[in-house]
Amino acid sequence: MTLRRQLFLIGIFLVLATGQRADEFKFPLESNSVRFAAVGDMGTGNKPQYETSEQMNEQRKAFPFDFVLTLGDNLYGGHSPGDFEKKFASPYKSLLDAGVKFYAALGNHDHASERFYKPFNMNGANYYSFKKGHVHFFALDSNYMDPKQLDWLQKQLESAGSDEWKICFFHHPLYSSARKHGPATDLRLLLEPLFVKYGVNVVFAGHEHIYERILPQKGIYYFTEGSSGQLRAGGLDRSNITANGFDTDRAFMLVEVADDQMYFEAVSRTGKVVDSGVIQRQQAVTAAKP
Repeated sequence: MTLRRQLFLIGIFLVLATGQRADEFKFPLESNSVRFAAVGDMGTGNKPQYETSEQMNEQRKAFPFDFVLTLGDNLYGGHSPGDFEKKFASPYKSLLDAGVKFYAALGNHDHASERFYKPFNMNGANYYSFKKGHVHFFALDSNYMDPKQLDWLQKQLESAGSDEWKICFFHHPLYSSARKHGPATDLRLLLEPLFVKYGVNVVFAGHEHIYERILPQKGIYYFTEGSSGQLRAGGLDRSNITANGFDTDRAFMLVEVADDQMYFEAVSRTGKVVDSGVIQRQQAVTAAKP
């Protein structure tokens, strides 16, 4: 290899490693793309949750997402009809009225009866899958990862097309640098071999009341977004696996999957973009730091 060729490759590597600046990031908004938001640990019914949902509605004017993934702890405290109204239907009324669908995963503060709540689109199941375009989503119940669920997941992943994106979402993060709980290592031993074997691309989790993006682990990209209602200020203890994080305000994520690229932003309650980037399927990630 010539010296010129070596310098060229080094230059390309440095561009990918440093990533895009936040002011250079832009969603492509392609006509056939899959666009969604992700929230976690949101169901407090308190003012910050309402303000975060208002910001989601504001962001949708420029980024018209079609559905939302919930990453668990959808309702804290009671689960009466009034709780469902105060902690979900009311804060997200504008989105629901606009036809935005929510797909829920259960957290450790959720009640199993939530799977029958029609707006959560769980259809009575505590784990399920669905497709949007060329993206296959798998909602898991990380509270009870029994052999039956693992067998179901293996069959679902195996039957999914090799040309599809495979995205899993659930409550407990397999990798985490948060101070409170840290990674769910027992769950990782069960799930990660399946994720690697069957080509899962991206995993979303909640539980920790912060935002964190993990450096790719065995080719898989992990996000924690558990600060859409609850916040543990200063709760992120950045480590050598932390690509970026945010722990000073509530936040949510916006995502667009266009062909072989996944574009993402993490947005604070005030509308500040605190992280953004592009994932190339089965290749490298480029990401902007605020």
